[in-house]
Amino acid sequence: MRLSSGIFILPSLMAAVAPAAMATVYLSPEQALGVIFSDHKAADFKASSLKLTGDQRKAITSSTGLGVRDKDYQVWTAADGSQMYIDQVVGKHEFITFAMGVGSNGKVRGVEILEYKETYGGEVRRPDWRKQFKGKKLGEAFKLGGDIMNISGATLSCHSVTEGVKRLLAIRALPK
Repeated sequence: MRLSSGIFILPSLMAAVAPAAMATVYLSPEQALGVIFSDHKAADFKASSLKLTGDQRKAITSSTGLGVRDKDYQVWTAADGSQMYIDQVVGKHEFITFAMGVGSNGKVRGVEILEYKETYGGEVRRPDWRKQFKGKKLGEAFKLGGDIMNISGATLSCHSVTEGVKRLLAIRALPK
């Protein structure tokens, strides 16, 4: 009898101690457009999808040293060449969905976290951390722990978003 009653207590205790994962949606893609490109109207952008070929994925990996997990990307493009991309990167265990806006000059206009599912590391939403990407462009150094500061307790999220921005810049630079 004693053994059987412990079987029911242990799972209940584990559930009480385990941290709860929470998915939080902060912005829609359209809202992110408005935040990143406050000098444009949402109607200025045309949504499309980009499907990478195997050769394009290899080229991105070759130029950045980063793997390309997804083949399909959502892209919003304005007449002046400004673009916003949506991507997902893995934090510790869960996906982080983010948007990166790039001006017609090829420089990052902004990075916004759209959805965060991890229990820890949500500090990547801090504006002071995300603004480090502003003005960066492909070919410039932006290394976590170097010119992109890490956040203690959010190292994996910081690393993943940093690599995601670098990968999206390489995708943007692909020949049309």
